[in-house]
Amino acid sequence: MMRRMQDNDRLSLPGGETTERQLTLAIWATAGKKMEFKPLPGFDPSLDNLQYYRAQQDIDCDEVYPGIYIGDGVTAKNKKYLKILGITHVLNAAEGKRYGCVNTDNNYYADTTMKYLGLQITDLPSVDIGKYFYIVANFIDEAVSSGGKAFVHCMQGVSRSATCVLAYLMIKKNMLATDAIHLVRTNRDVHPNDGFLRQLAELDNRLRRQRLQLH
Repeated sequence: MMRRMQDNDRLSLPGGETTERQLTLAIWATAGKKMEFKPLPGFDPSLDNLQYYRAQQDIDCDEVYPGIYIGDGVTAKNKKYLKILGITHVLNAAEGKRYGCVNTDNNYYADTTMKYLGLQITDLPSVDIGKYFYIVANFIDEAVSSGGKAFVHCMQGVSRSATCVLAYLMIKKNMLATDAIHLVRTNRDVHPNDGFLRQLAELDNRLRRQRLQLH
């Protein structure tokens, strides 16, 4: 088994290895390319009254792929809004009570039918988020493949949550990392930290090698 893994690691990739720098450039290339203003998911843009406007003030949420939403911690705590969206799965990529974390857990959503997954990840380049890539991909896929919807969040909805969604698109939808970044960033201004981008590049190389072996 170890021999096979080592042989797999030595497979040369057409076009060379995906690097952290390439993914950083992909983010720069899409700077300012977020799609034109879109109404918040779940709200009717034709309605115009003060109460409706106020209801949107604390919402930060974008649908980045059919059935997959990225948002912030405040929106994640708005169970009424998540129900309006039809969310079936909530992924908190920043679970905890410390600064920069979102203090929710299974109990918080116990009065709903939503399935919850909480990961205690801090938004630091040194953190090993890669060990969760297949866990989050399976969780998000469970939602989407069953006709449900996943709300993926961290504190601000730009780094940890985005990294989880990118890993899902790469693992379950066979997207290259650069293509996944382009897709998500046309819908939301995300920018995973440098360490997370490096781990996404490593994942990209592993997945590309696996696909080469299958052909």
